Amino acid sequence: MSYDRIILTKDQGLATLTLNVPEKLNAVSRKMIVDIKDCWEKLAQDSSVRAVLLTGAGRGFCAGADLADPDREGVGGDAGSALEKHFNPVIRLMRALPKPIIAAVNGPAAGVGMSFALAADIAVAAKSATFLQAFARIGLLPDGGSTWFLPRLVGDQRARALAMLAPQITATQAKEWGLIWDVVEDADLMKTATDIARRLADGPTLSLARIKEALGRASGNDLSQQLDVERDFQRELGRSEDFREGVAAFLGKRKPAFKGK
Repeated sequence: MSYDRIILTKDQGLATLTLNVPEKLNAVSRKMIVDIKDCWEKLAQDSSVRAVLLTGAGRGFCAGADLADPDREGVGGDAGSALEKHFNPVIRLMRALPKPIIAAVNGPAAGVGMSFALAADIAVAAKSATFLQAFARIGLLPDGGSTWFLPRLVGDQRARALAMLAPQITATQAKEWGLIWDVVEDADLMKTATDIARRLADGPTLSLARIKEALGRASGNDLSQQLDVERDFQRELGRSEDFREGVAAFLGKRKPAFKGK
């Protein structure tokens, strides 16, 4: 399916979702978030897709919500309505997607754009990229799940400072604080991120899906509950074709050919 404000391509199990309003640093309008939501819904159902690479066109990853969008609720309107209808479902879809999501942060990631990067499973940033929780600058609070992600990634004090002081931080600082996985030279970003995404797309995707789900459950479980999750998932994975293939490949000293089954 073609979209007006995003681009979706697929290549041998790897889907690439590119936010595509470069003249606005890929700021998210109402029409754009509708496209994004529809895209994630379709990716969840597409058995040919084994991993997803998320990036932005041009020199920005995503500058947050488009404040000049004519379809946006005006000041004094219901600012929570768009979250309930569009943005929150997107974050839920990303976290529930049974496939790895790799974010290639190629430029500014601000507001909900930063939330998109945090919602990915693995984020890699160009050295020139920046991160900004811009909400307090206009009298709002972080959304897109950022009030949940931030304290878990950087700790309480840094989370509060990022949210309240709204500083723009560099990609290097974001890596040092644990917000992202890695920082690379700008020219190497897409190759690095694509290589990671390709490795995951070629990997044991049933295992990766259960890893993602188990880590997601961990934040709400105590140790005993999480041990039960690990037991149940390991029981399932131990009966999979990929586990048999992985063991055979290890013993045969060859590269495994995983099928995600």
